[in-house]
Amino acid sequence: MSRQTPAIFFRDGTRFPVGVMFPALPKPRAVRDTEGLPASLGRLGSLEVRLATSKKEIRKAQKLRFKVFFKDGGARADPRSALTRRDICPFDRACDHLLVIDHEALNRFGRRKPRVVGVYRLLRQEKARAIGGFYTQGEFDIAPLLDRHADKRFLELGRSCVHPDWRSKRVMELLWRGIWTYVHHHRIDVLIGCASLPGADALRHRQVLRFLADNARAEGEWSASALPHRRAPEPPAHADLGPVRNLLPPLVKGYLRVGARFGDGAVIDHQFGTTDVLVIMPVADIDQRYKTHFSAVSPAFDTAA
Repeated sequence: MSRQTPAIFFRDGTRFPVGVMFPALPKPRAVRDTEGLPASLGRLGSLEVRLATSKKEIRKAQKLRFKVFFKDGGARADPRSALTRRDICPFDRACDHLLVIDHEALNRFGRRKPRVVGVYRLLRQEKARAIGGFYTQGEFDIAPLLDRHADKRFLELGRSCVHPDWRSKRVMELLWRGIWTYVHHHRIDVLIGCASLPGADALRHRQVLRFLADNARAEGEWSASALPHRRAPEPPAHADLGPVRNLLPPLVKGYLRVGARFGDGAVIDHQFGTTDVLVIMPVADIDQRYKTHFSAVSPAFDTAA
C-alpha cells in the first residue's frame, strides 16, 4: 500500500489531501504585512484593536482561542493543540488576525502586562483562493454563491472569541470597528462565516434553527446550503418558537441585528461540540445605523472609555 497523502483535517475530522484541494500553505512571516493598513485600528481607553504583525501575536490569539474553545468550552483538542495549549489551524497562516489588547491588564504578580482579550480571524477571497478555498467550504456548499457573485469580494470571518473576564460591549465594538475599517480598506462586498450554537445536537436548537429558517434565511441569489453529507437533522416545522431571542447566542444575535441572513441547514461540529450555521452578510445590506456607528470614529482616534 502506498503512503497516505498528507492531509489537512477540519475541526470535525474531515480530511482533505494537501495538494489536491489545498496546496501547501505558506509559512508565516516573522513580521506580517498589513498591506497599507496601520497595525493599530483604534482605541477605547486601555483597549486597542490592531492587526497581528508577528508570529508571537498570532500565538497569543491562538492561546486565547484554546482557553475559550478547549479549556472552557469543552472542545476536543488534537495532540498538537493539547501540547502547545494553542488552537492551531492550518488556515491561520493565510489569515489576518484582528486582536483587542488591554494595555492595563495585570499579570499574576500584579504587574501591568498587555493582554490579548478578543480575537477575530479574517480570510480574504484572494488568500482563500490561493490555498484552495475558505474554511467554511468544509461545512457549507458556498461554491454556487461565489460563482453567482464572481464580481464581488468575499471576506470570511471566523474563530471569534473574547476572554470571559473581558466580555463587554466595548470589546465587541472595537472588534467590529476593526472589521469595518478592514472591509473598507480592502473593498469587501460580502462577509461570510460559520456561527456556532453551543452543543452538538441540532434538535436542542430546534427553536433557534426554525426561527432563523423562517425569519432570516438567505434566499435567491444569496442562498447557500449545508453540504448534504454534513447536514444536521431538520427541526420540525411546528417547533414551538416561544421566547427565541433569549436563546440566541450573543454573536448570532449581533449578526441578526446588523442585517445578516443565514444559509439553509446546520452542521454538527463534533470536535468543538457545536451546531454551526452559515452567516451571509452583503455589505450593502448592513443596516445604515451600524455603518454610521462603526464609521463614526476614525481608526486613529483615541476615545475615552
